[in-house]
Amino acid sequence: MVDDNRDAADSTADLLRVVGFDARACYDGLAALELADGFLPNVCLIDLNMPGMDGDALAARLHERAGGRLLVLVAVTAMGDEVSRRRTREAGFSLHLVKPVDPHDLLAVVDRVWRAWQRGLDHDAGRDMFGTDEARHRTT
Repeated sequence: MVDDNRDAADSTADLLRVVGFDARACYDGLAALELADGFLPNVCLIDLNMPGMDGDALAARLHERAGGRLLVLVAVTAMGDEVSRRRTREAGFSLHLVKPVDPHDLLAVVDRVWRAWQRGLDHDAGRDMFGTDEARHRTT
């Protein structure tokens, strides 16, 4: 989970860890990129409006660094209008969730991605799940 709101990032990562996911919290785009290089997440939950590197720029950099590895980017933002939804689609996000996100909904999304990965869907086949990509249970 990448969010400049530390409480939101930490509580989301804690929730995912409690149910068995290997989740990490980051508070800005640069820290997320550094972590992703070694951690290799398959799912990233990303706030859009962060100081420094915004969620769109982070999404582009994560996709560049994925090198063909499965990667699902989920926007988690307070912005729910159609312009913002189009913005996230164009930036390569697979899904757009509007804050506050119900914890059950968040877990259902991450679990759905993980189960699809377990079924052995390859990168191209996974593109249809949310419109772009799907992945497994490593979450940033």
